[in-house]
Amino acid sequence: MEEKPRVEKVGVVEYEHVGREYLQDRALERRAGVALIWGLGVGYVISGEYFSWNFGFAGGGFGGMLIATFLAIAMYGLMVYSISEMATAFPVTGGPYAFARRTMGVWGGFATGIGAILEYVLATSTLAVAIAVNITLLPPFSDLPKVLGLQPIEWLAVIIYAVFVAINLAGVQATLWSVFAITLASVAVLLVWAVVMLAGGHWASSNFTNIAPEAGQSTLFPFGAFKGILQALPFAFWFYLAIEGTPLASEETRDPAREIPRGSILALWSLVALSAVAFFVGGGVLGAEGLSGAALPIVDTVRAAHGGESNFYWIIVVVTTTGFVASFHSIIFAFSRIIYALSRAGYIPRLLSLTGPRKTPYMAIVIPAILGLVTVIIYNRQDPANAILVLTEMSVFGALTTYVLMMVAFVILRVKEPNVQRPYRSPVGIAGAVIAAAIAIVAGIAQLGYDLAGAQAGVLAVVGALLVGYLYFWLWSRHRLVAEAPEEEFALIERAEAELDPPA
Repeated sequence: MEEKPRVEKVGVVEYEHVGREYLQDRALERRAGVALIWGLGVGYVISGEYFSWNFGFAGGGFGGMLIATFLAIAMYGLMVYSISEMATAFPVTGGPYAFARRTMGVWGGFATGIGAILEYVLATSTLAVAIAVNITLLPPFSDLPKVLGLQPIEWLAVIIYAVFVAINLAGVQATLWSVFAITLASVAVLLVWAVVMLAGGHWASSNFTNIAPEAGQSTLFPFGAFKGILQALPFAFWFYLAIEGTPLASEETRDPAREIPRGSILALWSLVALSAVAFFVGGGVLGAEGLSGAALPIVDTVRAAHGGESNFYWIIVVVTTTGFVASFHSIIFAFSRIIYALSRAGYIPRLLSLTGPRKTPYMAIVIPAILGLVTVIIYNRQDPANAILVLTEMSVFGALTTYVLMMVAFVILRVKEPNVQRPYRSPVGIAGAVIAAAIAIVAGIAQLGYDLAGAQAGVLAVVGALLVGYLYFWLWSRHRLVAEAPEEEFALIERAEAELDPPA
C-alpha cells in the first residue's frame, strides 16, 4: 500500500512532502543562450507591431496614441530592468509567480501567476483570430465553408493551435530555434514593408491628424487629451506585451544569471525600434482615421498605397502571417511554463507539470491551448468584427495585474533582502519599479471605464476569472502545496531557520 505523503501546516496553507522523485518526473533541460532569449523576447511581442496597436488611434487620435506609446515604453523599459534583476536572484521557471511568491507569500505568488496565465492564453486567442483572418484574405481561402459546425475562423484556429502545439511538444530546442527563425523573418518583413511604403511617396505628416475632432477638441487630440491618452494606453501596451516572459526560460537557459538580462534588454530595445517603424510609417501612409478601424494595419496600409490587387499586396498578406505566428508560437511556450511552475508547486492541478520524454510539460501545453481555442469560438460568434479588439483588451488587463504585483515584489525584495545575491542589478532601482506600477494601475483603471465595442464586458470577464481563481486557491489548492517545489522549499527552509534561531 502506497504511503501517504507527510503534510506540514504553515499558516493558512498545508504542504505535502512528496519526495525528490516528484521533481524528476518534471525535469526540464538547459538549451538557450543570449540569441535564443532575444528571439523569445522579440517573438513574444513582434505581432504587436503588426496589429491591434492601431486601435489606440480610435480611442486617442494621434496625440493620445503618441503619448500613450511613450508611457508604454517607459513602463516596459523600467519593468524589464526590474524583472531582469529578480530573474538573476531567482533563476527558476516560475518567473513572475516566483518573484511574487518569494516576497509576498502564497497569495501574492498565486495572484501574479494566475494573471500571467490569463494574459498569455488570451493573447494566443487574439493571435489565432488574427492569423485566421489574414488567411481568409487570400483568394483561395476567401470563401471557406463551415466544417463540422465550425465557422472558417474557428476551424482555421483549430489547425493553427494543433500545428504549434505539436512543435512545442517536440522539445525546447525545437521550440526556441523555430521561434528564433520565425522572429528573424518577422523583423525582416516589417523592415521591407517600411522601406517600400516610404519609397512609394504616400507618406504625409498631415495623415496623422486626419480624424475629425469632437466639438471643442483639436485634431491632435480629437477626443480630448486626458481621455484620449487613457483610452489609447492599453493598445500602446500591445506593442510590448509579453516581453516580461523571458525569465520563464530560466531553467532552460545555460547561464540564466548572464543570459536572461542580456537577452531581455536587447529584445526590449529592438522592439522599441520596431514599434517606432510601425507607428510612424503606418500613421504617415494609412493615416490615423484609417488605422483606427483597421483589423490588419500593415496589410491595410499596403492596400491604401498600392491597391488590393497588386503583387506586393498579396506578398504582404502572405508574409505578415510570420509576425502573428512568431508571437503565437512563443506565447504557447510562455503559458506552458508559467502553468508548469504553478502546477509543480501545487497551486493548480499537478498533472499539468508532468514532462514527457522530450522534457516538455505536455499537459501544460495542450490543456490551455484547448481553453484558448474555446475562447476564440466564443468571441468570434459573439462579435466577429470586434473579436480581436476585445480579446486584446482582455489579455492586456490580465497582464496589468501581473505587472503591478511584480513591481511590488521588486520593491519588497530591495527593502527586505538588500543583500540577496543579484548577478544583475537594475539601474532604475525602486523608483523605476514604482513608476512602472503607477502607469500599469492607471491603465487598468482606464480599461474598466472604456466600453468601445464591448471591451469593458471582456475586461470584467477577466476580473471574474481572477476571482474564481482566488476562490479555487482558498478552498482547494492551499491545502495541497508541494514542499519540494523550488519556490516553496525556500520558504520552508527560511521558516525552519527562524525557529532554530528566534530573534532576541
